[in-house]
Amino acid sequence: MNVLPPKILVVDDTHANLVAMRRLLADSGAALVEAGSGNEALARCLDQKFALILLDVNMPDMDGFEVAQLLGEAEQLRDTPIIFVTAAYADDINRLKGYRSGAVDYIAKPINDTILKSKVRVFLELYAARMQLQQALDELAERNEQLKVEIAERERAEAKVRHQATHDMLTGLPNRVLFHDRLQRAMHRATRQGTGFALALLDIDGFKAINDNFGHPAGDALLQSVGERLCQGLRATDTVARLGGDEFALVLEDVAEVPPLLQRCQRICDLLAEPCPLQGRHGEVVAKVSASIGIALWHSKADGDEESLIHAADRALYQAKESGKNRYVLADAASLP
Repeated sequence: MNVLPPKILVVDDTHANLVAMRRLLADSGAALVEAGSGNEALARCLDQKFALILLDVNMPDMDGFEVAQLLGEAEQLRDTPIIFVTAAYADDINRLKGYRSGAVDYIAKPINDTILKSKVRVFLELYAARMQLQQALDELAERNEQLKVEIAERERAEAKVRHQATHDMLTGLPNRVLFHDRLQRAMHRATRQGTGFALALLDIDGFKAINDNFGHPAGDALLQSVGERLCQGLRATDTVARLGGDEFALVLEDVAEVPPLLQRCQRICDLLAEPCPLQGRHGEVVAKVSASIGIALWHSKADGDEESLIHAADRALYQAKESGKNRYVLADAASLP
């Protein structure tokens, strides 16, 4: 990468002085830009960035003090070092005035070549160090932004992996792993809060015929539709999970009374029994299926465990299927945990 040399602005209303300064700084390693007046100097500073400004104090129209003061008022220019070059104003009062105007140093006329070159070299070295530091800071900021992007991407990838590990790929519902976690949480919460909840296991009646008659893509679409309908029929605090195939599980929170629970299960049966348009292997078809649901209650004083609750709901599901399907069965008291 080509690095441009630093620039020095030389401001003097006398052409001979500009020529002399040009000669003295020819081997400084900096590019010289000249201005013959204060206004011209200000215009140069607005267009270019300088490592150092050598500013004649005694100029017509606008002297060096005014130029330095105006430069100091501009945010992008106030950090540019200014050295006053003058044959007058060498007393302490005027030096103080110059420093207050923004000067960092003075060079007296007639100019001593060695002093000029030495001071210019120091400021060029400071400028180079400042540019290196700024470059390092810019590179660090860029790297930090890259790291933020990489971290965000890694977090997204990890979140995706975690989601895939706990959710069914077809329906997006919690899978068997997450179902057991939600069920255990519901049991602990009910025990701690003295409340109850219900576990409902659900099978789709007629699902195998959809697969056989219309193809597996139609069966997959039906399962997706069932998942969506189940989510519509439940509350945000409840859990809908797909355990595999056409098996679904519902964790119904905060069940205080049985009749409202049974009404909810009846609504689920009615919802899933509604015709479902699907795209079959030979075009669009309308699937008509139903649901069999087995329900088991859990209360805060229950002595059983997770497996006994699942077995109770599973036995109730078997009874629902044996008694004609498209219905729900509540596990009897003898089967409850």
